[in-house]
Amino acid sequence: MPPTDTITAPVPASPPELPAEQRRRSTRHVVSIVTGSVVGLLAFALLAGGAATLWANGEKKDDGFLWTSTERVSTPTAALATDNIDVDLDGAGWLVDSGALGKIRMKVASRTDARVFVGIARTRDVANYLRGTSHAIVTDVDTTAFRTKFHVNTRTTAGARPVQDPTTQRIWAASSYGAGTRDFTWKVKDGNWSVVVMNADGSRGVDANVSAGAEAPFLSPLGWSLVGGGFVLLLVSAGLISVGLRGGALRPVEPARVA
Repeated sequence: MPPTDTITAPVPASPPELPAEQRRRSTRHVVSIVTGSVVGLLAFALLAGGAATLWANGEKKDDGFLWTSTERVSTPTAALATDNIDVDLDGAGWLVDSGALGKIRMKVASRTDARVFVGIARTRDVANYLRGTSHAIVTDVDTTAFRTKFHVNTRTTAGARPVQDPTTQRIWAASSYGAGTRDFTWKVKDGNWSVVVMNADGSRGVDANVSAGAEAPFLSPLGWSLVGGGFVLLLVSAGLISVGLRGGALRPVEPARVA
């Protein structure tokens, strides 16, 4: 039997291993790309928030207030009061002093021949004033996203004591009463507050059209600050991603020549 030659296939050479310094540098580039992407997402979030804030500021009327629609509120009782408007500044009273929170305005027009009363006072004072009387408490205000329409949900508190004349009470921080459309403007202050709508003579059967406005002077500076911060983060994101893409490619290292 003739001898058989054995042919051995050549073993492919292993690619040169990258030095540890270059491997570490490549990892840094990947981290740069990931970080830049995260910063980019934050930038777009700030830009979106700023755009929405500026849009809301642009919806203000000629009087400088952002208004809800005019909606009907009614109750067969003697008064309609909000449960509690909690303005908790947590020691940041300078916001009130600087006027950063602005003012609130309420407009009320009776749908009957009765004169209407609208006022705002500390919640505890309103509770004492209406104690023992039949009145309705606003428990919730349903609103539609990106719209100013609202719907009021109430619960009725029973009572037999007649309500006292609201126009003679000294509890109101701001109030207005009379025929036609009445309104008051109140500078936002720290504390718990309630708005009361009723007939000026305290009689039962309140039926009125109500709208509310907020001055919110902080909207414009807040919106532009968010937009500016978004653009800054966008530039940082672009820089980080550019650095990662420019230097992140792995390149084989030529073996050193032996003399």
